[in-house]
Amino acid sequence: MGSFGKLARRALETEMPVMVQGVVHWQPPKKALEKLKKIINEPSISRYGNDEGILELRVALVKKLHDENKLHKSSVMVTAGANQAFVNLVLTLCDPGDSVVMFAPYYFNAYMSFQMTGITIILVGPGNPETLYPDADWLERILSETKPAPKLVTIVNPGNPTGTYIPEPLLKRISDLCENAGSWLVVDNTYEYFMYDGLKHFWVEGNHIVNVFSFSKAYGMMGWRVGYITYPSEVEGFAAQLLKVQDNIPICSSILSQYLALYSLEMGPQWVVDRVNSLVKNREIILEALCSLGEGSDKGGEGAIYLWAKLLEGNA
Repeated sequence: MGSFGKLARRALETEMPVMVQGVVHWQPPKKALEKLKKIINEPSISRYGNDEGILELRVALVKKLHDENKLHKSSVMVTAGANQAFVNLVLTLCDPGDSVVMFAPYYFNAYMSFQMTGITIILVGPGNPETLYPDADWLERILSETKPAPKLVTIVNPGNPTGTYIPEPLLKRISDLCENAGSWLVVDNTYEYFMYDGLKHFWVEGNHIVNVFSFSKAYGMMGWRVGYITYPSEVEGFAAQLLKVQDNIPICSSILSQYLALYSLEMGPQWVVDRVNSLVKNREIILEALCSLGEGSDKGGEGAIYLWAKLLEGNA
């Protein structure tokens, strides 16, 4: 019989995950799935691929980053979803004893990733009580007062679990604060297409910035598990260290899944936007229903598929 005491302490001390995942109602593009059927029996599908992702997909992603995201100095690694991308980054950038920063309400898997990898100094900053925006004044103070400076700051934009959109000026300020302090900034852009009321997503790039993206929600590929990391090409040694982690976790993302991602990208961003627009009515219905809770009871929800609601006392 096993012993509870023989389990790793960092695992035992990691919070249990919230066993609910956000999903969308659509499936991957039909044309992409049809195209996938034609290659499923090819021998290369059953073999290992390049650790950093199949060449065709990486080329297509670099083009997408240039054209859509205006990111021109970033290299790409394909991962088994955005969660694995984040774990890769924590293992590549952080050591036990380092401090890291995130903002409440935070994405639970990111917090768990820190705990599971032995990062115990997790500084959780406040959000603005009205907007839920990360408190940049608090961040400026923490980055200057904490010695050594926190190794990494992470944000999700738009937010999970709040749907809060971080405006361009605030995102730039957070980036500048991290650069001045010598801290990495990791931005999770999983919901980059999920914007409402005319808002536009914005991205930042720099030698201290890593961006994370995902196919899960945008293309309805939750179970196919494809995400990607865009990291600064000019930082010496970054790719090699990231490759060590990748080779010891998945080796590579599923080859079949990567081709589905490639074929889905060929549909263009409007395919995703059209499906996100189908959520607008749902969002309006939910916001109307929450009106009964009183003014100011719901916050966030400018993007993603979430919002933050304050339930009446006794109903939590």
